[in-house]
Amino acid sequence: MAKKSETDIELLSWIKRGKQRKDILMYIDGPETPTEISKKSGYSLNHTSRILGEFRKKGIAKCLNPKQKTGRLYELKPKAKVIRDKLKEEKKRS
Repeated sequence: MAKKSETDIELLSWIKRGKQRKDILMYIDGPETPTEISKKSGYSLNHTSRILGEFRKKGIAKCLNPKQKTGRLYELKPKAKVIRDKLKEEKKRS
């Protein structure tokens, strides 16, 4: 059980270390395409897609239709939603 907490802490730290990662995480509200996320966040589609790939590798986001070349939909996994909500709370307090 302690290992899981350490992993969650490491994941939170990894997200906080990257401004773009943190920002993009905050803009994923449901199944959305990289283009939609890019427009909301203000980051280029290239950066958004790269960060979504990082999120997939870290296990905090999933692609709902990976076989499609265009119009891929991404959503956060429950662990990432908890982290996002924690970051939103921190932002409200500051």
